[in-house]
Amino acid sequence: MVHVLSGRILLRPSDPDRSRRFYGEQLGLAVHREFGTGPERGTVYFLGGGFLELSGRSETAASPEVRLWLQVEDVAAAHEELRGAGVEIARPPVKEPWGLIEMWIADPDETRIVLVEVPADHPIRYRPGI
Repeated sequence: MVHVLSGRILLRPSDPDRSRRFYGEQLGLAVHREFGTGPERGTVYFLGGGFLELSGRSETAASPEVRLWLQVEDVAAAHEELRGAGVEIARPPVKEPWGLIEMWIADPDETRIVLVEVPADHPIRYRPGI
């Protein structure tokens, strides 16, 4: 069995500076580390229990099937903050039939991002034996 110590999502944006502005300034993700130099340098952001790395450059868009799932404490507050930061909201917060509250945005390369609030009474918060 493989023992995973850490993980990250790796994106190769078409315009690295634009993507760093989106993730760092508009979304407000904290930088974990940076490496290399120049516009295609790598930037790794904290994602709660994981990381998001922007590095290199791609001439082709990521698959439209790639999506980021980011859990937030309060999706309504995130909606207001992001709208105020100039982020285009693809879909405002909606309580889904499965009980999660979800809002959708996209990064500059159209990678879709869902921001999710897990209500206190949702089964995803239940941990048997804890």
